[in-house]
Amino acid sequence: MKKCYSAFSTLVFLAIFSVSTVSFAQLDFLPRGSQMAEVMQRIGNTDVTIVYSRPSVNGREIWGSLVPFGMNNLGFGTAKESPWRAGANENTIFKTTHDLTIGGKALPAGKYGLHMVVNQDNTATIIFSKNYSAWGSYFYNPEEDVLQVEVETQEIPHVEQLTFGFESVDANSAVVSLNWEKKQIPFKIETNVTNNVLTEVRKQLQGTPGFSRQSWEQAANFALNNDGDLDEALVWADAAIAGKFFSQKTFNNLSIKSQILAKQGKTDEARALMKEAMPLGTVFQVHGYGRQLITQGKSDEALEVFKWNAKTHKDTWPVHYGLARGYSALGDNKSTLKHLKIALENAPAQANKDRVAANIAKAEKGEGIN
Repeated sequence: MKKCYSAFSTLVFLAIFSVSTVSFAQLDFLPRGSQMAEVMQRIGNTDVTIVYSRPSVNGREIWGSLVPFGMNNLGFGTAKESPWRAGANENTIFKTTHDLTIGGKALPAGKYGLHMVVNQDNTATIIFSKNYSAWGSYFYNPEEDVLQVEVETQEIPHVEQLTFGFESVDANSAVVSLNWEKKQIPFKIETNVTNNVLTEVRKQLQGTPGFSRQSWEQAANFALNNDGDLDEALVWADAAIAGKFFSQKTFNNLSIKSQILAKQGKTDEARALMKEAMPLGTVFQVHGYGRQLITQGKSDEALEVFKWNAKTHKDTWPVHYGLARGYSALGDNKSTLKHLKIALENAPAQANKDRVAANIAKAEKGEGIN
């Protein structure tokens, strides 16, 4: 009886142990040989993120050996031919918050598995796959490809740990590069910032931001200065000016509308609107308008604006500085010096005095100050 009980106890123990080993997950917090990394770059208002693992060279032969050239049967998973996972362990993940153009081809906003085919002739194929949750490239399916781009690889100084980076970043684009051992695999990504911003603006104007006059002004100003639809910009400017419960005429929104009209070739309407705007502006806003006219080559109009500002805001900084700029734009050096000297007396801060003094020195040499 004791033997039977002992045997039964052993079976129960083994059963419990077996269940325990199945029920409890393995430790997943221990350090990996290839550490996880994440790199993000904002381009305009687009966030591009790459999540990957970073294997080390460790004296190994990488290209054509550890990373075989071309497509390969990895001997595991469902894929008969697989690219490289562009890292180690899980899929390398590529995320973008807005649509991109890569190699002249469109990549919609979203999350992708990033793979690469590295070739012996210093070329590579970048692959963006719908499947971003698999382990490596063992389950790669070409039918899940969203985009393939051909690129040329570059030789670089030794990089021990595989590293993704962003280079040549500007307002609308960047170059993504994988760097490992002595090879760089770069590909350029581009985004239409204006289109992205205006798409978001249209959405937000339908929500809480649409209850603010300033939001409509910002929208109109962005479209104006970033090659947006001028007719749409005009609608937004008009909404800020009148017709809504939050609307109010201000120097700022009348100025924006005037610039839109000028860009549409409606010069007389634009000029009339600025005459309406000037009494609503501060001395500095009107001064800025005068300087804007100088940069546009409208020196006669600029001087009239500076004269109006000086009459309306008598002896207030920077009205005489404005008059000096107006006369200088017309080549009247005597009047320029006269108003610069008055401006020097009523300049409010040392920095202002220093700028005026520097312009006095230029004017005394017969040089322009604009």
